[in-house]
Amino acid sequence: MKNLVNLLAGFVLVSLLVACGDQDTEDTSAAVTTETAETADEFVARANAELEELGRETAAAEWVRATYITLDTAVIASAASEKYAEWHSGMVKRALAYEGQELSPSTRRAIELLKLSTSAPSPGDAAKRKELARITTDIEGMYGAGKYCRNENACISGSELEQLMADTRDYDELLEYWVGWRQIAVPMRDKYARFVDLANEGARELGYSDLGQMWRSKYDMSPADFEQESARLWDQVKPLYDELHCHVRAKLGEVYGEDKVPQSGPIPAHLLGNMWAQEWAPIYDLIEPHPGVGDIDVDATLKTKNYSPQEMVRSAESFYVSLGLPRLPQTFWERSQFSKPRDREVVCHASAWSLDGKDDLRIKMCIQQTYDELRTIYHELGHNYYQHAYKDQPPLFQRGAHDGFHEAIGDTVTLSMTPGYLAEVGLVNASAEDPRATLNRQMQMALDSIAFLPFGKLIDEWRWGVFSGQITPENYNQAWWDLRTKYQGIAPPVERSDADFDPGAKYHIPANVPYSRYFLARILQFQFQRALCEIAGHDGDLASCSIYGSKEAGEKFYAMMASGQSEPWQDSLEKLTGTREMDATAIIDYFDPLMGYLKEQNNGRSCGW
Repeated sequence: MKNLVNLLAGFVLVSLLVACGDQDTEDTSAAVTTETAETADEFVARANAELEELGRETAAAEWVRATYITLDTAVIASAASEKYAEWHSGMVKRALAYEGQELSPSTRRAIELLKLSTSAPSPGDAAKRKELARITTDIEGMYGAGKYCRNENACISGSELEQLMADTRDYDELLEYWVGWRQIAVPMRDKYARFVDLANEGARELGYSDLGQMWRSKYDMSPADFEQESARLWDQVKPLYDELHCHVRAKLGEVYGEDKVPQSGPIPAHLLGNMWAQEWAPIYDLIEPHPGVGDIDVDATLKTKNYSPQEMVRSAESFYVSLGLPRLPQTFWERSQFSKPRDREVVCHASAWSLDGKDDLRIKMCIQQTYDELRTIYHELGHNYYQHAYKDQPPLFQRGAHDGFHEAIGDTVTLSMTPGYLAEVGLVNASAEDPRATLNRQMQMALDSIAFLPFGKLIDEWRWGVFSGQITPENYNQAWWDLRTKYQGIAPPVERSDADFDPGAKYHIPANVPYSRYFLARILQFQFQRALCEIAGHDGDLASCSIYGSKEAGEKFYAMMASGQSEPWQDSLEKLTGTREMDATAIIDYFDPLMGYLKEQNNGRSCGW
């Protein structure tokens, strides 16, 4: 949720191929025949060479747009996007000439990934390509520059509103911020509907029924099988989520009153400490099982010792180095955005970047002195180390085994930020572990990881419906809230209408970042951690394991990452875990103490919604 690295990987990967020539797409594609075209191997080799040569230009345009939001950078980014779209449309049409030919597995995989390496394929028509590029740039810029203004002299940015939602406990004040932020999305609605039309047209030109089917084709299985796999994984973890929801609702009812939080229905969406009710950790103080026991106050340490943003990033780097991984290049420290500039608008949403497919690694954040921000940094560097690990792969394979892998690397590392680890690196005081403290920590983690799972699943399910036409612009908002109630058991705190466009108030919708990756990452991180802890020789329960300092675990971890997308994700998974199937049972193992506590607390309550 805090990364657009895979959006950038998809956009940059193909835009790096923007090569060449001023020929119109229709002319170049029409010229391709099996007699005159390159061999498939030559075609892939040329594509990889062009990726390496031209990638930095497009990546730089996107970086400047994200870190300097102005009219001029919008023009630059839109032009780069349009240039990429023209190339991709023509290149994919060339690739179709190799269908039915006998190809090596590597060449066939490269050509298939080329087809799938954009999250918004453009139509072949030049005018429509230009229109799509302009729309995508516009709506992402609208989000990045969005503010809630009480009046013309009192405007609050999105990142400031997020912090207020986390800190405030006043029902009406929370409602004001919640409603206020969603006003930024209303002007996006018609633009988004047009975006859907254009991207669907591009997807159909590539041979897919719609953009959603194209997205679901990226997982080394059929689209239908991927839907079934997502449902299977959700079914594995749903009992734990249901118990958590029931307990949280009861506690919120005690705080705000059961007239505001009915005990037989969904939870009002603005009371969960997060602008989108996607992670609930900010309300931990209301839910803490044993108040004050084993409290891990990393925020206090960061503030008392006055950690700079760079020092917080150094802390994360040191963890990866302890596993035997290299230090980040000096250019990372020179070129990253660690703090919000005072003189311009930027996208503060945290993201990790590789601008050249080699060593130009960066993160983009507006870092605050909080434990949540520190965890985000550890997560973001997971992307950078993954990018570094696969940098020697051909450019077409320089991506995660699937997009969930890319998110899961850093998520896995955050599981090792145990009290023992935090004490070892001086972020908290050392103390003997108390079972009550273990339960507190599990609750805190569940409010983050387990609360997120249904949200992670439904975002793309909504978009699949939009892309297929099952959800029309007239019921965008109603369908959005139907899914949020179905999966999350939450509801809008005030009446919403189809004049609203609440999906657009979530970054990944206007930015067109596929979201299943985050759901899969939350599954994989626990599966990865269980395997890594076994490699590290951990003796004890899974929740107490930190792989900090384990070169053996680091070696296996890095070996899996080094494959990039050169092989099916099942092969990469097997290298680390010994199994070829994603498995959510590691989550159940990890949170076993919490599950017992929740069932005890919910005894006699009416759960469900």
